Amino acid sequence: MKLSHFEALQPVCPVCRTERQREDSRLVIGTIERRSDTTIEEGLLLCASADCQREYPIIDGIPLIIPHLRSWLSTNIAQINARDDLGAITESLLTDCCGPGSAFDTTRQHVSSYAWDHYAEFDPLEPIREDPPGLVVRLLDQCLQLAGSFPKGPLLDVGCGAGRTSFALAERSSDLVLGIDLHYAMLRIAARVLSTGTVRYTRRRVGIVYDRREFPAAFPNSDQVDFWACDANSLPFRDKQFAAVIGLNVLDCANSPLSFLQSVARVTAAGGKVILACPYDWSAAATPIEHWLGGHSQRCESRGATEPVLRSLLTSGAHPCAIQGLHLIAEADNLPWHVRLHDRSTMQYSVHAIVAKVEDAE
Repeated sequence: MKLSHFEALQPVCPVCRTERQREDSRLVIGTIERRSDTTIEEGLLLCASADCQREYPIIDGIPLIIPHLRSWLSTNIAQINARDDLGAITESLLTDCCGPGSAFDTTRQHVSSYAWDHYAEFDPLEPIREDPPGLVVRLLDQCLQLAGSFPKGPLLDVGCGAGRTSFALAERSSDLVLGIDLHYAMLRIAARVLSTGTVRYTRRRVGIVYDRREFPAAFPNSDQVDFWACDANSLPFRDKQFAAVIGLNVLDCANSPLSFLQSVARVTAAGGKVILACPYDWSAAATPIEHWLGGHSQRCESRGATEPVLRSLLTSGAHPCAIQGLHLIAEADNLPWHVRLHDRSTMQYSVHAIVAKVEDAE
């Protein structure tokens, strides 16, 4: 955790913020186990409120500022404790023993797909192909062009995954950039790139066969970037703190997309913008079906389509749950994005992008 980001953003306790509606419960540095001049690698953040005193760990330079920390850690402890010093042969044996569909294999598949699109363009061993990696950055640029200008101030990259879009935002801005996600294994890749300038991941070849990839990747203005583990539905920030919030391919991964929209609207400054792009690949594994924005019930007025529901949520008076103070100003459709599954399979997506602006204070 970079001290510059911690001091500039002054995060608040997500439990106090969400459950008690208090913004004065600042987090303070409680314990430091390992640090450098600019970064805390391991330690604890502490809620300064005497009636709370919750602790949030910093592990591998990544603060875990998550409201339901106990349940999240119990589910994700394998990712936290995962070793990255084992040889390829040993990792292969572990994969064989755990088998396809195991938590170990599922995590490797996710990391392989997203790390490939984020960084494989810098891999000297990556073969030339018709659908090259790096499409997520090109999608980001299309969304930024659609959004136009926004005020000066820090930028929040929600669902940053392995971190490439956060680095790209810093290349295109002079402001602080914070990438947040709940997938620790991918955040660890982002944090490694940030601290060492090295990408290290296993790339799926076929089945449960993976190849180790390690290569350099350095980005301009990376001193402006940091990565935290946060829940987008319970953002640990004060109101109106970010000039823009960017969320690519994350709305259909939120436990509650409506709460997600309310949360990002809350932390966006007056005149700031919320930029979202999504293929609406709804899954009950990520989002309970009753929380989907469309994607079900052909009997309703929108006939199951997501786009009209989202438009109404971003138009004052058009929906009972319309997001107060946030209104749609631009959208684009059929933007390309892809996810590599293995050597002979790539999932192609057609993405819908929207830009919403937070109304200026009267």
